[in-house]
Amino acid sequence: MNAITEIDTGVLQVHDLRVELPGQVDVLSGISFSLQAGEILGLVGESGSGKTTLATALLAHARRGARIVGGQVQVGGQALLSLEGEALRRARGSLIGYVAQDPATALNPALRIGHLLRETLAVHPSGLDRAAQQQRITETLRDVGLPDDPEFLRRFPHQLSGGQQQRVMLALAFVLDEPTTALDVSTQAHILATLRRLCKSQGVAAVYVSHDLAVIKDLVDRVMVMYAGRIVETASRDGLFSRPSHPYTRGLLAAIPDVAGRRELKAIAGHAPAPGQRPQGCSFGPRCERFTSVCALQEPALQAREPGHAVACLVPHDQPLQAIALTPIAAVTAQAEAPLLSIRGLNVAYDRQVLFDIALQVQPGECLALVGESGSGKTSLARAVAGLGENALGELHYAGRPLPLQARQRDAGLRHQIQYIFQNPYRALNPRQTVYQTLSAPLEHFFAVKGVAARQRVEAVLRRVSLPASVADLYPHSLSGGERQRVAIARALLCEPKLLICDEITSALDVSVQASILDLLRQLQREGLTLLFVTHDLGVVRAIADRVLVLKVGRVVEQGAVDEVLDQPQAAYTRTLLEHSPSLG
Repeated sequence: MNAITEIDTGVLQVHDLRVELPGQVDVLSGISFSLQAGEILGLVGESGSGKTTLATALLAHARRGARIVGGQVQVGGQALLSLEGEALRRARGSLIGYVAQDPATALNPALRIGHLLRETLAVHPSGLDRAAQQQRITETLRDVGLPDDPEFLRRFPHQLSGGQQQRVMLALAFVLDEPTTALDVSTQAHILATLRRLCKSQGVAAVYVSHDLAVIKDLVDRVMVMYAGRIVETASRDGLFSRPSHPYTRGLLAAIPDVAGRRELKAIAGHAPAPGQRPQGCSFGPRCERFTSVCALQEPALQAREPGHAVACLVPHDQPLQAIALTPIAAVTAQAEAPLLSIRGLNVAYDRQVLFDIALQVQPGECLALVGESGSGKTSLARAVAGLGENALGELHYAGRPLPLQARQRDAGLRHQIQYIFQNPYRALNPRQTVYQTLSAPLEHFFAVKGVAARQRVEAVLRRVSLPASVADLYPHSLSGGERQRVAIARALLCEPKLLICDEITSALDVSVQASILDLLRQLQREGLTLLFVTHDLGVVRAIADRVLVLKVGRVVEQGAVDEVLDQPQAAYTRTLLEHSPSLG
Protein backbone atom coordinates (compact mmCIF):
# COMPACT_ATOMS: atom_id res chain seq x y z
CA MET A 1 0.00 0.00 0.00
CA ASN A 2 1.09 3.54 -0.59
CA ALA A 3 -0.49 5.81 1.86
CA ILE A 4 -0.36 9.57 1.98
CA THR A 5 -1.43 11.26 5.16
CA GLU A 6 -2.39 14.84 5.63
CA ILE A 7 -1.14 15.74 9.11
CA ASP A 8 -3.56 18.60 9.58
CA THR A 9 -7.25 19.22 10.11
CA GLY A 10 -7.42 21.14 6.84
CA VAL A 11 -8.57 19.88 3.47
CA LEU A 12 -6.45 18.25 0.76
CA GLN A 13 -7.30 19.83 -2.58
CA VAL A 14 -5.87 18.65 -5.90
CA HIS A 15 -6.77 20.47 -9.10
CA ASP A 16 -5.88 19.50 -12.69
CA LEU A 17 -2.62 17.81 -11.68
CA ARG A 18 -0.39 16.78 -14.59
CA VAL A 19 2.89 14.84 -14.58
CA GLU A 20 4.92 14.39 -17.77
CA LEU A 21 7.91 12.50 -19.13
CA PRO A 22 10.27 14.17 -21.64
CA GLY A 23 8.57 14.92 -24.94
CA GLN A 24 5.32 16.03 -23.27
CA VAL A 25 4.29 12.42 -22.67
CA ASP A 26 1.73 12.52 -19.89
CA VAL A 27 1.89 10.07 -16.97
CA LEU A 28 -0.94 11.75 -15.07
CA SER A 29 -3.47 14.12 -16.57
CA GLY A 30 -6.51 16.00 -15.32
CA ILE A 31 -6.37 14.71 -11.74
CA SER A 32 -8.74 16.67 -9.50
CA PHE A 33 -10.23 15.72 -6.14
CA SER A 34 -10.58 16.96 -2.59
CA LEU A 35 -10.39 15.30 0.81
CA GLN A 36 -11.81 16.37 4.14
CA ALA A 37 -10.12 16.06 7.52
CA GLY A 38 -10.58 12.54 8.90
CA GLU A 39 -11.64 11.16 5.52
CA ILE A 40 -9.89 8.14 3.96
CA LEU A 41 -9.76 7.83 0.18
CA GLY A 42 -8.95 4.50 -1.44
CA LEU A 43 -6.88 4.88 -4.62
CA VAL A 44 -7.01 1.68 -6.69
CA GLY A 45 -5.81 0.37 -10.04
CA GLU A 46 -3.33 -2.03 -11.62
CA SER A 47 0.41 -1.46 -11.75
CA GLY A 48 1.05 1.29 -14.29
CA SER A 49 -2.24 3.05 -13.62
CA GLY A 50 -0.47 6.02 -12.02
CA LYS A 51 -1.32 5.39 -8.36
CA THR A 52 2.21 5.75 -6.97
CA THR A 53 2.99 8.66 -9.30
CA LEU A 54 -0.04 10.49 -7.90
CA ALA A 55 0.85 9.53 -4.32
CA THR A 56 4.37 10.98 -4.60
CA ALA A 57 3.14 14.03 -6.55
CA LEU A 58 1.07 14.93 -3.49
CA LEU A 59 4.44 15.45 -1.79
CA ALA A 60 5.56 17.66 -4.71
CA HIS A 61 7.87 14.88 -5.89
CA ALA A 62 8.22 13.09 -9.22
CA ARG A 63 10.46 10.15 -10.08
CA ARG A 64 13.62 10.68 -12.10
CA GLY A 65 12.82 11.78 -15.65
CA ALA A 66 9.31 12.94 -14.79
CA ARG A 67 8.12 16.46 -13.97
CA ILE A 68 5.03 17.96 -12.37
CA VAL A 69 4.10 20.44 -15.10
CA GLY A 70 0.68 21.66 -14.07
CA GLY A 71 -2.00 21.79 -11.44
CA GLN A 72 -2.26 22.54 -7.75
CA VAL A 73 -1.85 20.56 -4.55
CA GLN A 74 -3.00 22.30 -1.38
CA VAL A 75 -2.69 20.80 2.09
CA GLY A 76 -4.24 22.74 4.94
CA GLY A 77 -4.32 25.84 2.75
CA GLN A 78 -0.62 25.56 1.87
CA ALA A 79 0.24 25.28 -1.85
CA LEU A 80 2.85 22.49 -1.84
CA LEU A 81 3.90 22.83 -5.47
CA SER A 82 5.04 26.41 -4.86
CA LEU A 83 7.41 25.39 -2.03
CA GLU A 84 11.12 24.82 -2.54
CA GLY A 85 14.19 23.86 -0.52
CA GLU A 86 13.90 24.03 3.25
CA ALA A 87 10.23 25.06 3.19
CA LEU A 88 9.30 21.98 1.17
CA ARG A 89 11.46 19.72 3.31
CA ARG A 90 9.69 20.92 6.46
CA ALA A 91 6.25 20.47 4.89
CA ARG A 92 7.08 16.82 4.17
CA GLY A 93 6.56 15.21 7.55
CA SER A 94 4.98 18.06 9.47
CA LEU A 95 2.18 18.76 7.00
CA ILE A 96 2.07 15.63 4.85
CA GLY A 97 3.62 12.19 5.42
CA TYR A 98 4.26 9.01 3.45
CA VAL A 99 4.25 5.35 4.40
CA ALA A 100 6.05 3.19 1.87
CA GLN A 101 5.05 -0.25 0.60
CA ASP A 102 8.17 -1.99 1.92
CA PRO A 103 9.14 -0.79 5.41
CA ALA A 104 12.26 -2.95 5.40
CA THR A 105 13.78 -0.76 2.68
CA ALA A 106 12.25 2.50 3.94
CA LEU A 107 13.74 2.25 7.46
CA ASN A 108 17.44 2.97 7.92
CA PRO A 109 18.89 -0.42 8.95
CA ALA A 110 21.79 1.22 10.80
CA LEU A 111 19.62 3.25 13.18
CA ARG A 112 17.77 2.00 16.24
CA ILE A 113 14.01 2.56 16.46
CA GLY A 114 14.34 5.15 19.21
CA HIS A 115 16.90 7.10 17.17
CA LEU A 116 14.60 7.08 14.11
CA LEU A 117 11.73 8.53 16.13
CA ARG A 118 13.85 11.15 17.91
CA GLU A 119 15.44 12.15 14.59
CA THR A 120 12.00 12.76 13.09
CA LEU A 121 11.07 15.08 15.97
CA ALA A 122 14.39 16.89 15.59
CA VAL A 123 13.92 17.47 11.86
CA HIS A 124 10.47 18.96 12.49
CA PRO A 125 10.92 21.16 15.60
CA SER A 126 7.87 21.31 17.82
CA GLY A 127 9.16 23.38 20.71
CA LEU A 128 9.07 20.34 23.01
CA ASP A 129 11.80 19.79 25.57
CA ARG A 130 13.55 16.41 25.87
CA ALA A 131 11.07 15.02 28.38
CA ALA A 132 8.10 16.16 26.31
CA GLN A 133 9.65 14.62 23.19
CA GLN A 134 10.02 11.30 24.98
CA GLN A 135 6.40 11.51 26.10
CA ARG A 136 5.33 12.18 22.49
CA ILE A 137 7.27 9.09 21.33
CA THR A 138 5.72 6.96 24.07
CA GLU A 139 2.19 8.09 23.21
CA THR A 140 2.77 7.57 19.47
CA LEU A 141 4.07 4.04 19.97
CA ARG A 142 1.03 3.20 22.07
CA ASP A 143 -1.25 4.70 19.41
CA VAL A 144 0.10 2.32 16.76
CA GLY A 145 0.14 -0.70 19.07
CA LEU A 146 3.89 -1.00 19.67
CA PRO A 147 5.81 -1.49 22.95
CA ASP A 148 7.18 1.73 24.42
CA ASP A 149 9.81 0.18 26.70
CA PRO A 150 13.54 1.03 26.37
CA GLU A 151 14.36 -2.47 25.11
CA PHE A 152 12.08 -2.04 22.08
CA LEU A 153 13.51 1.40 21.31
CA ARG A 154 17.02 -0.10 21.24
CA ARG A 155 16.10 -2.60 18.51
CA PHE A 156 17.16 -2.23 14.89
CA PRO A 157 14.56 -2.54 12.08
CA HIS A 158 15.71 -6.04 11.12
CA GLN A 159 14.88 -7.22 14.65
CA LEU A 160 11.19 -6.41 14.13
CA SER A 161 8.49 -8.37 12.33
CA GLY A 162 7.00 -7.01 9.10
CA GLY A 163 3.93 -5.81 10.98
CA GLN A 164 6.05 -4.05 13.60
CA GLN A 165 8.14 -2.39 10.89
CA GLN A 166 4.98 -1.09 9.24
CA ARG A 167 3.70 0.24 12.56
CA VAL A 168 7.00 2.09 13.03
CA MET A 169 6.41 3.70 9.63
CA LEU A 170 2.96 4.78 10.81
CA ALA A 171 4.54 6.17 13.96
CA LEU A 172 7.04 8.15 11.89
CA ALA A 173 4.26 9.52 9.70
CA PHE A 174 2.22 10.66 12.69
CA VAL A 175 5.36 11.73 14.72
CA LEU A 176 1.15 6.67 4.71
CA ASP A 177 2.72 2.65 -1.57
CA GLU A 178 0.90 -0.69 -0.18
CA PRO A 179 1.89 -1.00 3.47
CA THR A 180 0.01 -4.29 3.91
CA THR A 181 0.86 -6.11 0.66
CA ALA A 182 3.06 -8.86 2.13
CA LEU A 183 1.52 -9.05 5.61
CA ASP A 184 -0.56 -11.91 6.94
CA VAL A 185 -4.28 -11.25 7.36
CA SER A 186 -4.17 -10.69 11.12
CA THR A 187 -1.29 -8.20 10.97
CA GLN A 188 -2.90 -6.49 7.98
CA ALA A 189 -6.20 -6.15 9.85
CA HIS A 190 -4.43 -4.63 12.84
CA ILE A 191 -2.52 -2.15 10.65
CA LEU A 192 -5.69 -1.07 8.86
CA ALA A 193 -7.66 -0.78 12.10
CA THR A 194 -4.86 1.34 13.58
CA LEU A 195 -4.80 3.57 10.51
CA ARG A 196 -8.56 4.11 10.53
CA ARG A 197 -8.65 4.80 14.27
CA LEU A 198 -5.84 7.36 14.08
CA CYS A 199 -7.36 9.13 11.09
CA LYS A 200 -10.76 9.43 12.73
CA SER A 201 -9.52 10.33 16.22
CA GLN A 202 -6.90 12.85 15.10
CA GLY A 203 -8.70 14.30 12.09
CA VAL A 204 -6.05 13.13 9.66
CA ALA A 205 -6.99 12.75 5.99
CA ALA A 206 -5.46 9.77 4.20
CA VAL A 207 -5.03 8.46 0.68
CA TYR A 208 -4.64 4.68 0.79
CA VAL A 209 -3.13 3.23 -2.40
CA SER A 210 -3.82 -0.39 -3.29
CA HIS A 211 -4.51 -2.71 -6.22
CA ASP A 212 -6.92 -4.81 -4.14
CA LEU A 213 -10.44 -3.49 -3.65
CA ALA A 214 -11.24 -6.22 -1.11
CA VAL A 215 -8.51 -4.95 1.22
CA ILE A 216 -9.83 -1.41 1.29
CA LYS A 217 -13.54 -2.22 1.43
CA ASP A 218 -13.79 -1.86 5.21
CA LEU A 219 -11.20 0.93 5.49
CA VAL A 220 -12.07 3.82 3.21
CA ASP A 221 -14.89 6.33 2.97
CA ARG A 222 -14.54 6.90 -0.78
CA VAL A 223 -12.86 5.07 -3.67
CA MET A 224 -11.08 6.57 -6.68
CA VAL A 225 -10.22 4.17 -9.54
CA MET A 226 -7.31 5.06 -11.83
CA TYR A 227 -6.39 3.73 -15.27
CA ALA A 228 -3.66 4.94 -17.63
CA GLY A 229 -2.96 8.02 -15.53
CA ARG A 230 -6.56 9.22 -15.29
CA ILE A 231 -9.50 8.90 -12.93
CA VAL A 232 -12.09 6.56 -14.48
CA GLU A 233 -14.51 6.22 -11.56
CA THR A 234 -15.03 7.76 -8.16
CA ALA A 235 -17.73 6.94 -5.64
CA SER A 236 -18.54 6.40 -2.01
CA ARG A 237 -17.41 3.02 -0.73
CA ASP A 238 -20.96 1.66 -0.61
CA GLY A 239 -21.84 3.15 -4.00
CA LEU A 240 -18.86 1.65 -5.77
CA PHE A 241 -19.20 -1.85 -4.33
CA SER A 242 -22.99 -2.03 -4.77
CA ARG A 243 -22.99 -0.75 -8.36
CA PRO A 244 -19.58 -0.44 -10.05
CA SER A 245 -20.14 1.37 -13.34
CA HIS A 246 -16.87 1.47 -15.27
CA PRO A 247 -15.93 -1.78 -17.09
CA TYR A 248 -12.43 -1.51 -15.61
CA THR A 249 -13.74 -1.27 -12.05
CA ARG A 250 -15.94 -4.29 -12.65
CA GLY A 251 -12.96 -6.13 -14.13
CA LEU A 252 -10.92 -5.51 -10.98
CA LEU A 253 -13.76 -6.76 -8.78
CA ALA A 254 -14.31 -9.86 -10.94
CA ALA A 255 -10.64 -10.79 -10.55
CA ILE A 256 -10.57 -10.74 -6.74
CA PRO A 257 -10.90 -14.09 -4.91
CA ASP A 258 -13.30 -13.89 -1.99
CA VAL A 259 -13.08 -15.87 1.22
CA ALA A 260 -16.88 -15.75 1.45
CA GLY A 261 -17.33 -18.16 -1.45
CA ARG A 262 -15.62 -19.98 -4.30
CA ARG A 263 -16.36 -18.10 -7.51
CA GLU A 264 -15.00 -17.79 -11.01
CA LEU A 265 -12.10 -15.35 -11.30
CA LYS A 266 -11.95 -13.48 -14.57
CA ALA A 267 -8.68 -11.74 -15.45
CA ILE A 268 -8.82 -8.54 -17.50
CA ALA A 269 -7.49 -9.31 -20.96
CA GLY A 270 -4.39 -7.48 -22.19
CA HIS A 271 -2.19 -4.95 -20.38
CA ALA A 272 -2.46 -1.33 -19.31
CA PRO A 273 -0.84 0.93 -21.94
CA ALA A 274 2.43 2.63 -21.06
CA PRO A 275 2.75 6.43 -21.20
CA GLY A 276 3.21 7.47 -24.80
CA GLN A 277 1.45 4.33 -26.06
CA ARG A 278 -2.09 5.13 -25.00
CA PRO A 279 -4.66 4.70 -27.76
CA GLN A 280 -6.89 7.36 -29.26
CA GLY A 281 -10.13 7.83 -27.37
CA CYS A 282 -10.77 5.63 -24.33
CA SER A 283 -7.49 4.18 -23.01
CA PHE A 284 -9.31 1.11 -21.71
CA GLY A 285 -10.94 0.49 -25.10
CA PRO A 286 -8.61 -2.31 -26.36
CA ARG A 287 -9.37 -4.34 -23.19
CA CYS A 288 -13.09 -3.53 -22.93
CA GLU A 289 -15.88 -5.93 -23.91
CA ARG A 290 -18.28 -2.98 -24.38
CA PHE A 291 -15.97 -1.10 -26.77
CA THR A 292 -17.65 0.52 -29.78
CA SER A 293 -16.33 2.68 -32.60
CA VAL A 294 -17.60 5.76 -30.77
CA CYS A 295 -15.26 4.98 -27.85
CA ALA A 296 -12.24 5.45 -30.14
CA LEU A 297 -13.21 8.98 -31.16
CA GLN A 298 -12.60 10.85 -27.93
CA GLU A 299 -11.44 10.30 -24.38
CA PRO A 300 -14.54 10.09 -22.15
CA ALA A 301 -14.78 12.76 -19.48
CA LEU A 302 -15.64 12.04 -15.86
CA GLN A 303 -19.41 12.48 -15.65
CA ALA A 304 -21.64 12.40 -12.57
CA ARG A 305 -24.18 9.55 -12.57
CA GLU A 306 -25.61 10.47 -9.19
CA PRO A 307 -24.41 12.57 -6.26
CA GLY A 308 -20.93 11.41 -5.22
CA HIS A 309 -20.60 8.88 -8.08
CA ALA A 310 -18.88 9.77 -11.37
CA VAL A 311 -17.57 7.60 -14.20
CA ALA A 312 -15.53 8.23 -17.36
CA CYS A 313 -17.31 5.86 -19.76
CA LEU A 314 -19.67 6.28 -22.73
CA VAL A 315 -21.41 2.95 -22.05
CA PRO A 316 -21.30 2.46 -18.25
CA HIS A 317 -22.91 -0.48 -16.48
CA ASP A 318 -26.13 -0.10 -14.50
CA GLN A 319 -26.46 -3.56 -12.93
CA PRO A 320 -24.63 -5.08 -9.91
CA LEU A 321 -21.77 -7.47 -10.63
CA GLN A 322 -22.85 -11.13 -10.62
CA ALA A 323 -20.51 -13.83 -9.28
CA ILE A 324 -20.30 -17.28 -10.90
CA ALA A 325 -19.78 -20.14 -8.44
CA LEU A 326 -17.05 -22.76 -8.94
CA THR A 327 -16.58 -26.22 -7.48
CA PRO A 328 -13.28 -27.78 -6.31
CA ILE A 329 -11.31 -29.68 -8.93
CA ALA A 330 -10.19 -32.71 -6.93
CA ALA A 331 -12.45 -34.92 -4.83
CA VAL A 332 -11.90 -34.30 -1.14
CA THR A 333 -13.62 -37.39 0.17
CA ALA A 334 -11.66 -40.44 1.23
CA GLN A 335 -9.68 -41.87 -1.66
CA ALA A 336 -8.47 -45.40 -2.17
CA GLU A 337 -5.44 -44.12 -4.06
CA ALA A 338 -2.19 -43.95 -2.08
CA PRO A 339 -1.06 -40.40 -1.19
CA LEU A 340 1.59 -38.80 -3.38
CA LEU A 341 3.19 -37.13 -0.34
CA SER A 342 3.05 -38.33 3.25
CA ILE A 343 4.66 -36.57 6.24
CA ARG A 344 4.89 -37.91 9.77
CA GLY A 345 6.60 -36.51 12.85
CA LEU A 346 8.30 -33.58 11.07
CA ASN A 347 10.20 -31.23 13.36
CA VAL A 348 12.29 -28.23 12.24
CA ALA A 349 14.46 -26.00 14.42
CA TYR A 350 16.75 -23.03 13.77
CA ASP A 351 17.70 -20.91 16.77
CA ARG A 352 14.35 -22.17 18.10
CA GLN A 353 11.94 -24.89 17.09
CA VAL A 354 9.55 -23.75 14.34
CA LEU A 355 7.70 -26.97 13.45
CA PHE A 356 6.37 -29.52 15.93
CA ASP A 357 5.41 -33.10 14.98
CA ILE A 358 3.76 -32.22 11.65
CA ALA A 359 1.72 -34.94 9.94
CA LEU A 360 -0.13 -34.59 6.64
CA GLN A 361 -0.95 -36.33 3.37
CA VAL A 362 -1.41 -34.93 -0.14
CA GLN A 363 -3.38 -36.97 -2.66
CA PRO A 364 -2.39 -37.08 -6.34
CA GLY A 365 -3.97 -34.24 -8.30
CA GLU A 366 -5.23 -32.21 -5.34
CA CYS A 367 -4.27 -28.76 -4.05
CA LEU A 368 -3.46 -28.56 -0.35
CA ALA A 369 -3.18 -25.01 1.01
CA LEU A 370 -0.94 -24.20 4.00
CA VAL A 371 -2.22 -21.14 5.85
CA GLY A 372 -1.35 -19.26 9.01
CA GLU A 373 0.12 -16.00 10.23
CA SER A 374 3.73 -14.99 9.67
CA GLY A 375 5.91 -17.22 11.85
CA SER A 376 3.43 -20.10 11.75
CA GLY A 377 5.91 -22.34 9.90
CA LYS A 378 4.27 -22.46 6.45
CA THR A 379 7.44 -21.76 4.47
CA SER A 380 9.58 -23.94 6.74
CA LEU A 381 7.22 -26.85 6.03
CA ALA A 382 7.24 -26.18 2.28
CA ARG A 383 11.03 -25.93 2.18
CA ALA A 384 11.36 -29.19 4.11
CA VAL A 385 9.24 -30.95 1.48
CA ALA A 386 11.44 -29.47 -1.25
CA GLY A 387 14.58 -30.62 0.56
CA LEU A 388 15.72 -27.03 1.14
CA GLY A 389 15.26 -26.94 4.89
CA GLU A 390 17.87 -27.28 7.60
CA ASN A 391 17.80 -29.08 10.94
CA ALA A 392 14.74 -31.08 9.93
CA LEU A 393 13.82 -34.42 11.48
CA GLY A 394 10.96 -36.71 10.57
CA GLU A 395 9.63 -39.10 7.96
CA LEU A 396 8.74 -38.07 4.43
CA HIS A 397 7.37 -40.47 1.82
CA TYR A 398 6.85 -39.62 -1.84
CA ALA A 399 4.97 -41.96 -4.18
CA GLY A 400 5.31 -44.70 -1.60
CA ARG A 401 9.09 -44.33 -1.24
CA PRO A 402 11.10 -42.75 1.61
CA LEU A 403 12.03 -39.17 0.70
CA PRO A 404 15.37 -37.86 2.04
CA LEU A 405 15.08 -34.57 3.91
CA GLN A 406 17.94 -32.98 1.96
CA ALA A 407 17.60 -32.36 -1.79
CA ARG A 408 21.26 -33.23 -2.40
CA GLN A 409 20.55 -36.72 -1.06
CA ARG A 410 17.72 -37.23 -3.58
CA ASP A 411 18.58 -38.71 -6.97
CA ALA A 412 18.03 -36.61 -10.09
CA GLY A 413 15.05 -38.72 -11.14
CA LEU A 414 13.33 -37.71 -7.91
CA ARG A 415 14.50 -34.10 -7.66
CA HIS A 416 12.89 -32.93 -10.88
CA GLN A 417 9.48 -34.29 -9.77
CA ILE A 418 9.24 -31.86 -6.83
CA GLN A 419 9.59 -28.22 -7.87
CA TYR A 420 9.46 -25.01 -5.80
CA ILE A 421 8.22 -21.61 -7.00
CA PHE A 422 9.38 -18.74 -4.80
CA GLN A 423 7.44 -15.68 -3.69
CA ASN A 424 9.64 -13.13 -5.45
CA PRO A 425 10.19 -14.14 -9.10
CA TYR A 426 12.67 -11.34 -9.74
CA ARG A 427 15.03 -12.65 -7.09
CA ALA A 428 14.49 -16.23 -8.25
CA LEU A 429 15.51 -15.45 -11.85
CA ASN A 430 19.14 -14.70 -12.76
CA PRO A 431 19.10 -11.06 -13.97
CA ARG A 432 22.13 -11.71 -16.18
CA GLN A 433 20.51 -14.55 -18.10
CA THR A 434 17.84 -14.34 -20.77
CA VAL A 435 14.61 -16.21 -20.24
CA TYR A 436 15.82 -18.84 -22.71
CA GLN A 437 19.05 -19.37 -20.78
CA THR A 438 17.08 -19.71 -17.55
CA LEU A 439 14.57 -22.16 -18.99
CA SER A 440 17.01 -24.26 -21.00
CA ALA A 441 19.24 -24.94 -17.96
CA PRO A 442 16.93 -27.53 -16.31
CA LEU A 443 16.37 -29.22 -19.68
CA GLU A 444 20.09 -29.80 -20.06
CA HIS A 445 20.61 -30.69 -16.39
CA PHE A 446 17.79 -33.21 -15.98
CA PHE A 447 17.14 -34.48 -19.49
CA ALA A 448 20.33 -33.69 -21.50
CA VAL A 449 18.21 -31.72 -24.00
CA LYS A 450 20.09 -28.97 -25.89
CA GLY A 451 20.08 -27.03 -29.14
CA VAL A 452 17.04 -26.94 -31.39
CA ALA A 453 15.11 -29.40 -29.23
CA ALA A 454 15.63 -27.20 -26.17
CA ARG A 455 14.47 -24.10 -28.05
CA GLN A 456 11.32 -25.89 -29.18
CA ARG A 457 10.49 -27.07 -25.68
CA VAL A 458 11.13 -23.60 -24.21
CA GLU A 459 8.82 -21.96 -26.75
CA ALA A 460 6.19 -24.63 -26.12
CA VAL A 461 6.22 -24.11 -22.35
CA LEU A 462 6.06 -20.31 -22.81
CA ARG A 463 2.87 -20.78 -24.85
CA ARG A 464 1.55 -23.04 -22.12
CA VAL A 465 1.89 -20.22 -19.57
CA SER A 466 0.41 -17.69 -22.04
CA LEU A 467 3.64 -15.91 -22.96
CA PRO A 468 4.81 -15.24 -26.54
CA ALA A 469 7.90 -17.04 -27.82
CA SER A 470 9.66 -13.67 -28.15
CA VAL A 471 9.90 -13.51 -24.34
CA ALA A 472 12.65 -16.15 -24.54
CA ASP A 473 15.17 -13.54 -25.69
CA LEU A 474 14.36 -10.98 -23.00
CA TYR A 475 15.98 -10.43 -19.60
CA PRO A 476 13.92 -10.47 -16.38
CA HIS A 477 14.08 -6.69 -15.95
CA SER A 478 12.15 -6.29 -19.23
CA LEU A 479 9.18 -8.27 -17.89
CA SER A 480 6.31 -7.32 -15.61
CA GLY A 481 5.85 -9.01 -12.25
CA GLY A 482 3.15 -11.27 -13.65
CA GLU A 483 5.31 -12.21 -16.65
CA ARG A 484 8.26 -13.02 -14.38
CA GLN A 485 6.05 -15.25 -12.26
CA ARG A 486 4.89 -17.07 -15.40
CA VAL A 487 8.53 -17.63 -16.37
CA ALA A 488 9.17 -19.09 -12.90
CA ILE A 489 6.20 -21.44 -13.37
CA ALA A 490 7.45 -22.34 -16.85
CA ARG A 491 10.87 -23.25 -15.44
CA ALA A 492 9.21 -25.56 -12.91
CA LEU A 493 7.04 -27.16 -15.61
CA LEU A 494 10.05 -27.92 -17.81
CA CYS A 495 11.26 -30.20 -15.02
CA GLU A 496 8.11 -32.30 -15.54
CA PRO A 497 7.06 -32.13 -11.87
CA LYS A 498 4.38 -34.18 -10.20
CA LEU A 499 4.34 -31.96 -7.09
CA LEU A 500 4.53 -28.18 -7.40
CA ILE A 501 5.19 -26.13 -4.26
CA CYS A 502 3.96 -22.53 -4.56
CA ASP A 503 5.20 -20.19 -1.82
CA GLU A 504 3.12 -16.97 -1.70
CA ILE A 505 3.50 -16.67 -5.47
CA THR A 506 0.58 -14.24 -5.94
CA SER A 507 0.96 -11.98 -2.88
CA ALA A 508 2.60 -9.06 -4.72
CA LEU A 509 0.69 -9.34 -8.03
CA ASP A 510 -2.12 -7.18 -9.34
CA VAL A 511 -5.48 -8.84 -8.79
CA SER A 512 -6.01 -9.37 -12.53
CA VAL A 513 -2.58 -10.96 -12.96
CA GLN A 514 -3.24 -13.04 -9.84
CA ALA A 515 -6.51 -14.28 -11.38
CA SER A 516 -4.70 -15.38 -14.54
CA ILE A 517 -1.99 -17.18 -12.51
CA LEU A 518 -4.61 -18.98 -10.41
CA ASP A 519 -6.47 -19.98 -13.57
CA LEU A 520 -3.22 -21.40 -14.99
CA LEU A 521 -2.61 -23.41 -11.81
CA ARG A 522 -6.17 -24.78 -11.90
CA GLN A 523 -5.59 -25.88 -15.50
CA LEU A 524 -2.33 -27.61 -14.52
CA GLN A 525 -4.18 -29.34 -11.70
CA ARG A 526 -6.79 -30.60 -14.17
CA GLU A 527 -3.90 -32.12 -16.10
CA GLY A 528 -2.87 -34.09 -13.01
CA LEU A 529 -0.38 -31.82 -11.24
CA THR A 530 -0.43 -31.87 -7.43
CA LEU A 531 -0.10 -28.53 -5.64
CA LEU A 532 1.17 -27.55 -2.20
CA PHE A 533 0.11 -23.91 -1.96
CA VAL A 534 1.48 -21.61 0.76
CA THR A 535 -0.46 -18.38 1.32
CA HIS A 536 -1.81 -16.01 3.94
CA ASP A 537 -4.73 -15.00 1.69
CA LEU A 538 -7.81 -17.04 2.54
CA GLY A 539 -9.60 -15.66 -0.51
CA VAL A 540 -6.95 -17.32 -2.69
CA VAL A 541 -7.35 -20.51 -0.62
CA ARG A 542 -11.07 -20.53 -1.34
CA ALA A 543 -10.39 -20.03 -5.06
CA ILE A 544 -7.81 -22.76 -5.62
CA ALA A 545 -7.54 -25.26 -2.77
CA ASP A 546 -9.29 -28.60 -2.30
CA ARG A 547 -8.10 -29.01 1.26
CA VAL A 548 -6.53 -26.64 3.76
CA LEU A 549 -4.14 -27.14 6.67
CA VAL A 550 -3.95 -24.38 9.30
CA LEU A 551 -0.67 -23.81 11.15
CA LYS A 552 -0.19 -21.82 14.34
CA VAL A 553 3.29 -21.34 15.78
CA GLY A 554 4.55 -24.52 14.13
CA ARG A 555 1.63 -26.80 15.01
CA VAL A 556 -1.36 -28.01 12.99
CA VAL A 557 -4.54 -26.68 14.61
CA GLU A 558 -7.04 -27.67 11.91
CA GLN A 559 -7.23 -29.35 8.52
CA GLY A 560 -9.93 -30.56 6.19
CA ALA A 561 -11.89 -29.86 3.01
CA VAL A 562 -11.58 -26.19 2.13
CA ASP A 563 -15.30 -25.37 2.23
CA GLU A 564 -15.77 -27.17 5.54
CA VAL A 565 -12.85 -25.40 7.21
CA LEU A 566 -13.71 -21.94 5.88
CA ASP A 567 -17.47 -22.23 6.40
CA GLN A 568 -17.46 -24.11 9.71
CA PRO A 569 -14.05 -23.61 11.37
CA GLN A 570 -13.56 -25.61 14.54
CA ALA A 571 -10.39 -23.95 15.91
CA ALA A 572 -10.59 -20.50 17.49
CA TYR A 573 -7.40 -19.56 15.63
CA THR A 574 -8.98 -20.38 12.26
CA ARG A 575 -12.03 -18.31 13.18
CA THR A 576 -9.71 -15.39 13.99
CA LEU A 577 -7.98 -15.66 10.61
CA LEU A 578 -11.37 -15.66 8.88
CA GLU A 579 -12.57 -12.66 10.87
CA HIS A 580 -9.49 -10.71 9.77
CA SER A 581 -9.71 -11.70 6.10
CA PRO A 582 -10.99 -8.98 3.74
CA SER A 583 -14.12 -9.90 1.85
CA LEU A 584 -16.26 -8.41 -0.89
CA GLY A 585 -19.36 -9.92 0.73
